[in-house]
Amino acid sequence: MATLLNPTKTQTLFVSLPKTHFLDSSYSSSSSLYSTFSLQIKSPFRRKTVSFNLTCKLKTSKGPKNNGKDISKKIILSDSGPPEIRNEEIQGEVSKSGGGVLVVVKRLPRRALAVLSNLSLAIGEMFTIAGLMAVGTIIDQGETPEFYFQKYPEDSPVLGFFTWKWVLTLGLDHMYSSPIFLGMLVLLAASLMACTYTTQIPIVKVAKRWNFIQSTDAIRKQEFSDTLPKASVRDLGILLMGAGYEVFLKGPSLYAFKGLAGRFAPIGVHLAMLLIMAGGTLSAAGSFRGSVTVPQGLNFVTGDVLGPSGFLSIPTEAFNTEVHVNRFYMDYYDSGEVSQFHTDLSLLDLQGKEVMRKTISVNDPLRYGGITMYQTDWSFSALQILKDDEGPFNLAMAPLKLNGDKKLFGTFLPVGDTNSPNVKGISMLARDLQSIVIYDQEGKFAGVRRPNSKLPIEIDGTKIEIVDAIGSTGLELKTDPGVPIVYAGFGALMLTTCVSYLSHAQVWALQNGTEVIVGGKINRGKDDFLEEMNQLLDQVPEIVESSLSRQPDSASG
Repeated sequence: MATLLNPTKTQTLFVSLPKTHFLDSSYSSSSSLYSTFSLQIKSPFRRKTVSFNLTCKLKTSKGPKNNGKDISKKIILSDSGPPEIRNEEIQGEVSKSGGGVLVVVKRLPRRALAVLSNLSLAIGEMFTIAGLMAVGTIIDQGETPEFYFQKYPEDSPVLGFFTWKWVLTLGLDHMYSSPIFLGMLVLLAASLMACTYTTQIPIVKVAKRWNFIQSTDAIRKQEFSDTLPKASVRDLGILLMGAGYEVFLKGPSLYAFKGLAGRFAPIGVHLAMLLIMAGGTLSAAGSFRGSVTVPQGLNFVTGDVLGPSGFLSIPTEAFNTEVHVNRFYMDYYDSGEVSQFHTDLSLLDLQGKEVMRKTISVNDPLRYGGITMYQTDWSFSALQILKDDEGPFNLAMAPLKLNGDKKLFGTFLPVGDTNSPNVKGISMLARDLQSIVIYDQEGKFAGVRRPNSKLPIEIDGTKIEIVDAIGSTGLELKTDPGVPIVYAGFGALMLTTCVSYLSHAQVWALQNGTEVIVGGKINRGKDDFLEEMNQLLDQVPEIVESSLSRQPDSASG
């Protein structure tokens, strides 16, 4: 076009973008392309506007692929595009990156950054952490020193060397808050931040730039390359936009990309892992735990039960809350086995005012002020009876040892002279709160009674009535400030992992006379990319006839 216009040195040429119209929407092989150009020529003496038409025939091997999608996006034109990017510039971005949590990493020497960002070191750190977690699963956690003295004695070491000294010296009895475990987490976090700073951030910065290629040889060296004879780079840009690419034009050069979010995914994965490790560390070193067994009708203070698990454990105002056990009861199967147990709890503030009330059960805890109360166990506290219509008397129930996991509780009611050295009495046994088995002074079976049945039983001249069976609830209390952080980390990890599967595709094109040289590459899904590019290039219209040759030479003014 420039050879036809030949503007003089004192003239300024303004060319508006062509308005392209497809006369035949079916894209058949005989379709025509009609374009209107408007030119303005300025000189010190006059200003003249010249209009001319360009009519072309289109050749395509396949029909349209846009399926009615609107591709009326803008091609961004740049009079001064950014410089070309060489591979060496990725390393050059290291000195410019940083900010946020990486500001500490930025201050480290380059040699330290190179060591920390080593992939083999990071993999070794992850395997070491996994091994420590396995050891923490094998060794009982949170037991008293006497427990480890007996289980890992010096006279009979495990594997010939492992004794209680290893457990207590290295902190293996509280593995997840021990210095060795937390130190490995810190080292892995440093490796992740160093890798993000030295590799991932520079790659993203380079990927965000417009990377025009001015050499046909460089374009042909890409993973995919092709040559379109008698084609326009602008028509290729319109088709690329319809396929979801961001398209940039600078003179005869074109650069397009899509899937840039996939380049950010590794950074998101690293940040998600840092969140998970930070939350896990806070849970291990900043939480409180405790358990208590409370009879029905009694109270306890949460701060008296909860004990710190690490140096980051800080009590809150909720630790002053008093808990009252209103009622404890159990549900049973038809066979008589316990199916579920419930506890009705009231929470009281310092003034004794009830601030919350809830009936909890297994898998239905109570949460208040960052404290979670779980229903974990139960016990038999006392048996309330009437003796010869006197009382009621509360007889303490003691747990009895049995082979197996079944529970059995028992109590003893003295009969006769309680000061005698050979005191005799009535024995009562129970496996749960719904029935009491009674034995006489000789140990013979006397009968079975249910609490609140109001059915007395007479044994050796003594009348006994079972009034009530008072149970005890087993509660486990804990605070875990790291749980929301861990959940957020795993949510981010799942999201960024899905985003990482997005392919980052780049396309370059250069108008070389009437030819368009096209090249491209992608970081994954190469076969799909080749198929997509072939389909797009088949749709690029081929210019086979031009009306420019019939325009008068007066177009030059």
